[in-house]
Amino acid sequence: MRRPNGLARKAIRFKPASFAGTFLALLMSALIVSACGILLETGLRASVPAERYAAAPVVVAADQNEYVVTGSGEDLEKEATPLPDTARMDAGLAAKAAGAPGAATAVADFTFPVHARGGALTAHGWGSHAFTGASLTAGSAPRAGEVVLDAGAARAARASVGDTVALETAAGQRDFRVAGLAEAGPAEAARDSGGAGGTTWFADAQAAVLAGHPGRADAVVVLAEKGTGADALGDAVRQALAGSGVQVHTGDDRGAVEEPGLASAKVTLFGIGGSFGGIAAIVAVFTAAGTVALSVGQRARSFALLRAIGATPRQVRRAVASEALLVAPLAGIAGCLPGIGLAHWWFGQLQDRGAVPHAVDLHVSMLPLLAAVVLGLLTALGAGWTAGRRPARIAPGQALSEASVERLRPGLIRTFLGVAALVGGAILTGVSARSAGDDAAGAALGVVMLFMLAVGLLGPLVARLCAGLFGLPLRGGGPAAGLAAANSRANARRLASAITPIVLAVAFSSTLVFMHTSENHAADKQVRAGITADHVVTDPAGLPVDAVARAARAPGAEAAVGLLNTQVLVPTGSGEFASLQGAATQGVTGSGAALAKVQDLDVRDGSLGRLGPGRIAIDRALAASADAGVGDRLPLYLPDGTEAAPEIVAVYGRGLGLATVTMDRASLTGHVTSAFDSTLLVRGGSAQSLSALGEVTDASGYATARNAEAELGAWMNTTMAAVLGGFAAVAAVNTLVMTVRDRRPELGALRLVGATRRQVMTMLRWEALLVSAAGLVLGSAIAAATLIPMMNGVTGDAPYVPPLMYGALAAAVGGLALLAVALPARAGLRRWA
Repeated sequence: MRRPNGLARKAIRFKPASFAGTFLALLMSALIVSACGILLETGLRASVPAERYAAAPVVVAADQNEYVVTGSGEDLEKEATPLPDTARMDAGLAAKAAGAPGAATAVADFTFPVHARGGALTAHGWGSHAFTGASLTAGSAPRAGEVVLDAGAARAARASVGDTVALETAAGQRDFRVAGLAEAGPAEAARDSGGAGGTTWFADAQAAVLAGHPGRADAVVVLAEKGTGADALGDAVRQALAGSGVQVHTGDDRGAVEEPGLASAKVTLFGIGGSFGGIAAIVAVFTAAGTVALSVGQRARSFALLRAIGATPRQVRRAVASEALLVAPLAGIAGCLPGIGLAHWWFGQLQDRGAVPHAVDLHVSMLPLLAAVVLGLLTALGAGWTAGRRPARIAPGQALSEASVERLRPGLIRTFLGVAALVGGAILTGVSARSAGDDAAGAALGVVMLFMLAVGLLGPLVARLCAGLFGLPLRGGGPAAGLAAANSRANARRLASAITPIVLAVAFSSTLVFMHTSENHAADKQVRAGITADHVVTDPAGLPVDAVARAARAPGAEAAVGLLNTQVLVPTGSGEFASLQGAATQGVTGSGAALAKVQDLDVRDGSLGRLGPGRIAIDRALAASADAGVGDRLPLYLPDGTEAAPEIVAVYGRGLGLATVTMDRASLTGHVTSAFDSTLLVRGGSAQSLSALGEVTDASGYATARNAEAELGAWMNTTMAAVLGGFAAVAAVNTLVMTVRDRRPELGALRLVGATRRQVMTMLRWEALLVSAAGLVLGSAIAAATLIPMMNGVTGDAPYVPPLMYGALAAAVGGLALLAVALPARAGLRRWA
C-alpha cells in the first residue's frame, strides 16, 4: 500500500476539484488575517518623522495619554488612552533643561490659533525661530504688544512694519504693532499652511498668555552645544528634569509631539487590526475549518474503503494530515499577496479620510504573513484531524455504512458545547439589555460570537429544524419542490455546511451596518428635536470671540448661546473592567436658562438652571455607565488631562445627537488649544444680521452637516462589513459549489430514472432558496438579538433598518445561492443530456 503522503499527492493530482474548495477557503483566510495583521503591526510601530522639530535634537513634552491601571504585581496592566487635546508642561522647566550638560539653550514652544481680518492664522513664540529657521525680512523681533507677520498674513491684513493690526486671541481682541516681517522655515511653512492662512510670531513672554495657558508651554526644545550628540543630550535632560513628569523625545519620537493625530491613528489601526482583526480571524478559521471538514467528510467513503483493504487508523490520519500539509501552505502564500494589496488599499483610504496622518508609512514584514500561513495550516490540520477521526477509528464495515447513510445527530461533546454557547449568548443578551452605552456595545459583541458558535456546533440540528419549517410550504409546490424539501431533511449535515457561512455573512454584516444606521438615525432625530434655535452659526476656524455678544445685540434676537465642542475622558467600570470613555462635550457661553431657549436636551432629572463653574449636566447613557446621578460628583479628565470632579446637576436624554457632557465655557478655559466657540445658537433675529459671524443655517441644515461629519465612522463600519461579509459570502458560494459537485452521481441517478433536466434544476433552485432563506432568517435573528438590547442601551430606541438596504442584502444572499448552485449543476448535467 502507498505511504500516506503518496496517497495525499495522488488524491490531489487526480481529483484536484475535490481540494479546490479547501484551497480557496484557506486562501481567503490567509488574505483577511494577513491584511488585518499588517494594519495591527503598523498601528504598533507607527511613527512620523519630525518636520518642525527636525533641527531640534531633543524635545520635551508632557505625556499625551491618560492611564487606567488594573491588577497588581505581575498582573499589573496599564492601558493608555490618548487625550482629546494637548497636555502642556510648565514653561519654567525650559531653564532647568538649558542647564543640562551639553545644552546650548532651551526654548519654550507655543502653537495656537489667532484670528485676523484676513482669516485664521497660526501663532508661535518668536524663540522658535532658533530651530525652525524662520528669519526676518524686515523690521525687528517682537516685544510685548508687538507681532511679526509672514508675507501671507501681512498681505491679508494689508499691513507693513510699523502698522497696527487687530488680532483675536484667547485673551480677547486687541491691537498689536507690526514689529517686523518674516519668512517661515520650510518645515514650519508646510505644516502651518495646512490649516491656516498664515503665520505670526509673538514675544515668548507674552505668547503663553495669548494662547490662554499662562505659564504653560506645548513643549520645550533643547538645542545642543557643538560636539554633543542627541542621545547624550537626551540623557542629560532626563536627569535634569527627573521627577517633573515630562517625557524627553529624541529621534523619530519627536514627530509624535508635533503630530497630535498620531495617537488616535494608532488607536484606529489597533482597533481595525486587533479588535476587528481578532473577530475576522475567528470567523476565517471557523469558516475554513468548516470547509476542510466538509472536504474530508465528502471523502468518507474513500477512507472507509482504505480501512476495508487494510489501512490502519494511523495511516488514514496521516493521509489527512499530509493533504493539509500539501494544500494549506500554498493556499496561505497565495492568500498573503492579495492580503498585502487589501492592507495597502485600506490604509490609503484611512489616510485620505484623515484618520491616519499621511506621514505614517505602512509596515509590511514577514511576521503577519507567517502568522496567516501558520494559522491556516493549523486550521487545516485541526479540522482534518477532527473530521477524519471517526472514519479512522471505527470498524471498516461501520465506516462504509456511515459513509452511505448520514448520521442523525452530532456527537455529545459537540452538542454540549453548542448548547453551552446558546445559553451563554442568551445570558449575554440579558446583560446587554440591562447595560447602557459602551457596556451594552461590549456585551453585544459576545452575543453575536456565541450565537454564531452555537449555530456552527449545532449545525445539523439547526439545519434539520430549518428543513422542517421551511420545507412545509415546499411540499405543496410540486414534485421538484417536494423533493428539495425531502433532500434537505435527509441531508442535514450537508445543509448545515451550506447554511453556516450564509448565517455568518448576514449576522456580521447586518450587525456592523445596521448598528451605524441605528446610531445615525437616533442621533439625527435628537439633533432635529434638540435644536430649537432659529439660526445656527458655524465657522470651521472658530467664531469671533465676541460672537455671542454681537448676536445678542442683533435686531429681534431673544437669546444667543455659544458652544465650544470638545471631549473629556470619564472613568467607567471597576476592577479589570475599568476604562476611560471619551465623552463629547459642549462648553456653554451663556446661562443654563439661555441654553434651554435654543437647545432642548430632554432633561430627565435635575435642572439646567444650576449649570455653572463646577457643575455639569450629562447624558443618561453616561450616567448609567458611570453609575452616577444628580447630586453626585463625576470624576473626569478635561481635554488636556487635568483632573476634575464637578457636580452633576441634570441628566438628559439627547446626548447622542447633541453632547454627552454639558458644562459652562469657563470650566474649559486654559484646557483647550482653540479658545474660539465652534457653534452659535440664536433664537429670533434674521439670518442676514448674523451672516458676518459665520455660515448661518437652521436646525435641519445643521443636522445634515453633523451627519456628514459621521461619514468616517459609516465608511469604517461599511468596509468592515464588506470585508467580513464578503469573505463569508465567498465561503458560502464555495461551500455550495462543493456540495453540488459532490452530488453529481445523485443528479445523474435522477436523470436516469426519468427526471428531466429542468426538473433537476428546479429542485436545486428550491434547495438554494431554502438554504438562503434559512441563512437569512438565522443571521437576521442573531443580528436582532445583538442590536435590540445594544441600541436600547445606547440610543433608547429600536434598531433602524433601512428597508431598501435590507432588501438588497436579502436579494444578494438569494442571488448568490442560486448562482452558486446553478452553474456547477448545469456543468454536471451536461454528461446526462
